[in-house]
Amino acid sequence: MLLKLLLLFTLIPLLELAILIEIGRRIGTAETLVLILGTGALGAYLARRQGLGVLQRIREEIAAGRPPTHTVVDGVIILVAAALLITPGVLTDVLGFLCLVPATRRAIKSLLWRAFTRAIGRGRAQVIDVQTDSWPIDR
Repeated sequence: MLLKLLLLFTLIPLLELAILIEIGRRIGTAETLVLILGTGALGAYLARRQGLGVLQRIREEIAAGRPPTHTVVDGVIILVAAALLITPGVLTDVLGFLCLVPATRRAIKSLLWRAFTRAIGRGRAQVIDVQTDSWPIDR
């Protein structure tokens, strides 16, 4: 796990920097800075807009007496998208924008669900019954 984190926090920024340098060489420094600022601003706007939509859907689901589980997951993915989009870089921007596309977000939710299900099966995660606020008996 430590190796994965080390790779995440060293290789990704190095790759991002290399890509930005190459873009700067091809289109110019000022244009690259405008690109970075533009994608950040656009991403922040889209994430805010979609995030507010998710909050509205959560309110509606709670008012209807339904647990907003899928909508909360959408909100978390949109929050991750916003963090990726305000991080300067091309790869993070692409990943952030993909998180904002509803079809891609559904695919991400599906992957997360399968990973969570596997973690439960392997005993690395537990589920709490929120109705009784108790831990499973077979801890």
